[in-house]
Amino acid sequence: MYKNTKYTIVFPLILAAGIVLGTLLGQFVGRNRAESQIRSIVNRSNLHLNNKIMQTCMLVEHQFVDSISMDSLSELVIPLMMKELDPHSVYIPAREMQQMNESLEGEFDGIGVMFNAATDTVIVLNVIPNGPSAKAGIVAGDRIIKINDTLAAGVKMSQTEIMKRLRGRRGTEVKLSLKRLGIEDLVDVVVVRDVIPIKSIESSFMIDDKTGFVRLSQFARTSYEELMMAMLELRAEGMKNLIFDLRGNSGGYMDQAIMIANEFLPAGNLIVYTEDRKGEQMKQFSNGKGMATDINLVVLIDEESASSSEILAGAVQDNDRGTIVGRRSFGKGLVQSQLPYKDGSALRLTVARYFTPTGRSIQKPYKNGDEMDYQMDIVRRYRNNEFFSADSIHFADSLKFTTPKGKVVYGGGGIMPDLFVPLDTTHMSRYYMEVSGRNILYRYTIDYADQHREALNKVETLEQLDSLFEADKNLLNNFVRYAASKGIKADRAGIAHSQDVMEAQLRAYIGRNTVLEDNAFYHCIFPIDNVIQSALTWIEQSSEATDAAESAAAEENKSEK
Repeated sequence: MYKNTKYTIVFPLILAAGIVLGTLLGQFVGRNRAESQIRSIVNRSNLHLNNKIMQTCMLVEHQFVDSISMDSLSELVIPLMMKELDPHSVYIPAREMQQMNESLEGEFDGIGVMFNAATDTVIVLNVIPNGPSAKAGIVAGDRIIKINDTLAAGVKMSQTEIMKRLRGRRGTEVKLSLKRLGIEDLVDVVVVRDVIPIKSIESSFMIDDKTGFVRLSQFARTSYEELMMAMLELRAEGMKNLIFDLRGNSGGYMDQAIMIANEFLPAGNLIVYTEDRKGEQMKQFSNGKGMATDINLVVLIDEESASSSEILAGAVQDNDRGTIVGRRSFGKGLVQSQLPYKDGSALRLTVARYFTPTGRSIQKPYKNGDEMDYQMDIVRRYRNNEFFSADSIHFADSLKFTTPKGKVVYGGGGIMPDLFVPLDTTHMSRYYMEVSGRNILYRYTIDYADQHREALNKVETLEQLDSLFEADKNLLNNFVRYAASKGIKADRAGIAHSQDVMEAQLRAYIGRNTVLEDNAFYHCIFPIDNVIQSALTWIEQSSEATDAAESAAAEENKSEK
């Protein structure tokens, strides 16, 4: 295992060069011939004699006692070099490129199902409408017993391995043997793989008659287009306020963040600018053609919101365009450029820093080559009580900036929200920790979905989902009995304390088994989400303040007349 210090790169190369040099000095008689070989190797490769790294690699490739290729050496050396730079420069081997890119590109080739293998059986939770599996007749609730005649149930096959077997080039076939409720024999189907879209907008719905909710999981190639479609639908339903959830969004394509920010900002507002090693800047301004410049905007962030999420939040905050709610963001202010190699691998190299409109860098401090210390920052925040108290977060006065309307903001370590909301632990109890930590709560929802599959398949709207749960008065009691059968004794005090969060999670996980998917999940969760509830309270108070100001202005106009 390599230790991430500069010596892991320099020492092996110096050692290799030293061995070669010692050998040459020790063999005085053959010195001229050896030097001639070295110069020949260097000259053939168009290398300068002072390029020690390349010289050493070439020497090892051509002079080492055992055969080793330059490609093999490169796969070892390049990752180590990247580790000595900033925390976000990275080498991506060709074998990992597809997996790393497909979520950002917005599609992959597969069969189009959402499945779960938590119970050692592959259960189809949902089927993408009009996708390959739907066309082949697969339905929610089916168990995948075999994949191409290979047993996939009861053999502890990993989720990664299952995905590998189900995915493949579009146009190829995969044979599945299914166990279907009510049918004794296995049902064999052949699915022709095709392109499957990956949605970066997990959820989009109206929380109330004026407030829309959109959750964006990452800034993928299709994020801007997805948001425009969602906004049109929410506008048609009467949206005047928007809660834009970027919690847990670690970033993605910067151009998507810029295009989305443009939709909310009036003309001429600086969105973001980057600065490279030469001090050259590239600035991005809003064009005033956005479709949401009149929307009352609240952006939710937390400690996992990074990069493009921080660009968007910073543009909104620094231009006094909306309110940022939640906890301090991650603090990634470095820009990477992906540089491809011929073999399909790539280098993601930091080429610039980005700055918010007021001129602040929100990149948190780091030490070159010390990735562990960088990643431990989140742990230190938790230990310093920063997840629970805004007073525990301190910024240097030298990092203070001011927005056009006089609001004080800080650089040097993420976006600090305008309205801080602590991590919510009010619903915690020992009983809840047991049923949640042992995955019993989630497994119950799988069983529930099996037993109520016919009813769940009829659910098409959030209102229908609510009606389904309102009709089931014993959801929590039935779960408690289920948990007892799995060895978790009922704790009445703990159940009462955590009742709201358990009922919300039961409904949310069950709702995911309908065509509503994540819309159902977040619709059921938002009543117990203290960050969303704080955003709703702020919107209500802001609307009341606006109404009062407009009324006062109207009365003043009457008096003047």
